[in-house]
Amino acid sequence: MSSNLYTTDNPVFSAYLFYCAILVLKVLLMAPLTGRHRFAKRIFANPEDRLPRSIVKYDDPDIERVRRAHLNDLENIPVFMVAALLYIATKPSYWLALNLFRAFTVARIIHTFVYAVVVIPQPARALAWFVGYAATIYIAVQVILFSL
Repeated sequence: MSSNLYTTDNPVFSAYLFYCAILVLKVLLMAPLTGRHRFAKRIFANPEDRLPRSIVKYDDPDIERVRRAHLNDLENIPVFMVAALLYIATKPSYWLALNLFRAFTVARIIHTFVYAVVVIPQPARALAWFVGYAATIYIAVQVILFSL
C-alpha cells in the first residue's frame, strides 16, 4: 500500500470516498423531496415561487418534517465526514472502518426514510439517529486516542 493514506491505493480511503459520495447524494435529494411536497400541496415559502392557486405558508407539517430531516442531515453528515477523514490517519483496519462508514450511511438513509418518507413512530427515528451518532463518536474518540 502507498505510504500516503489519502489515495485510492488505500482501501479505507476508497471506502470513505464511496460512502461520502452516497451521503452527498442523499443530502442533495432532500431538496427535491421538499419540492415534491411543496408542489403536491401547492404551498411555497416565497411569494415569487407561487403557482396559480397556490399559497405562501411557512408551517405546513409535511413540508416542515422534510425540512427538519434535511436540517438533521446538515447537522450530522458534515461532522461525520470530517471525523472519518481524520480517522483514516489512524490507519484503522479496513473491516472496522468499512463497517463504521456503512453503519453511518445506512443509519442516515433509514433516519430520513422513517422521518420524512414513511413516517414510523419512535423509537425508529431515534435508533437510526443513534447508530450514526455512535459511529461518529467512536471515530472521533479513536482519532483523539491516536493523537495522544
